[in-house]
Amino acid sequence: MTTQSPSDFPIRARSTATGPVHPDPELEISSEDEPEPERKGLSQGQIVRRKFFDNTAAIISLVVFAAIFLLAFTSEGFAGIPGWWKYNHTEFVPLLNGGVPTITGPFSWGEHPFGQDSIGRDYFAMTMRGTQNSIIIMFLIGALAGLVGVVVGACSGYFRGWPEAVLMRFTDIIIIIPVVLAAATLGKAVTRFVGSGGQIWLLGLFLGLVLWTGLARLVRGEFLTLREREFVDAAKIAGASNTRIIFKHILPNAVGVIIVNTTLLMSSAILLETALSYIGFGVKAPDVSLGLIISQNQEAFQTRPWLFWFPGLFIVLICLSINFIGDGLRDAFDPRQKKFRAGRVKDSAKSAAA
Repeated sequence: MTTQSPSDFPIRARSTATGPVHPDPELEISSEDEPEPERKGLSQGQIVRRKFFDNTAAIISLVVFAAIFLLAFTSEGFAGIPGWWKYNHTEFVPLLNGGVPTITGPFSWGEHPFGQDSIGRDYFAMTMRGTQNSIIIMFLIGALAGLVGVVVGACSGYFRGWPEAVLMRFTDIIIIIPVVLAAATLGKAVTRFVGSGGQIWLLGLFLGLVLWTGLARLVRGEFLTLREREFVDAAKIAGASNTRIIFKHILPNAVGVIIVNTTLLMSSAILLETALSYIGFGVKAPDVSLGLIISQNQEAFQTRPWLFWFPGLFIVLICLSINFIGDGLRDAFDPRQKKFRAGRVKDSAKSAAA
């Protein structure tokens, strides 16, 4: 009597009450977890750069923000370097056609493309100067609040114990500071002792020192999760120092959360500075910011609405650009983010069904 092995029997399709079972299309799609062929052999920096440039919205936003930045800092001039525009934000000239904007096309700007205010100042020069100040404050707040928030959140989440208790209680104290009231007090002190020249730098410095608390809590939560992962245990066994583990192993895995929240902080910083300047607690005359320009011309909303169009347009464009750039950077730095290709999924499903 011969013994038959299972391989001697014919292979038959298994069936259920509802019909034969076909390969699950989800299993075919799971091959997306494998490294994409075009990314094999690339360094981490090359992969990040390629993923970022694949994000159309981020690239468009980067181009828009770069154009706004160059237009603001080259037209009005900066740090003693004169700009190419013939007027500045403090120069008074006779009103031309009632201050109506003279721009008629992309290459036809006229004498005053954004118009003039009620006392004859060129509105394009004022808007560019306000954009400069708003961008400077935005970068100061983003850099300072990002640095403090990451350091406090990383140390409290990694070390735990008394360092976490001290840092988190300090964070709670900073949270309860009324930002508007403190900024108003600081604004008066700056105007009295420093003058208008340094007020935007001190305003950005102060706001950066009080707006890091949300980022610190988010970074702490990420570190609490990542410190329990196997690669951290392996680094400890290999003899890596705490500083190396934090900055070399854990921090790169939390960079997505840090970038997104820092960019959101920067865009909200522009809105906060605009609000403070609008109510008179931010940048003060003779200097200008986008919020102060709107505040100075709020009574002319019905008769000369263009005095609100241009500052408001630049505020919206800067905030949206920063948000989309941060979204693209988050997707590029996060290794778990993969570009969804609908065509590839459909082809896999069809081949599986066949």
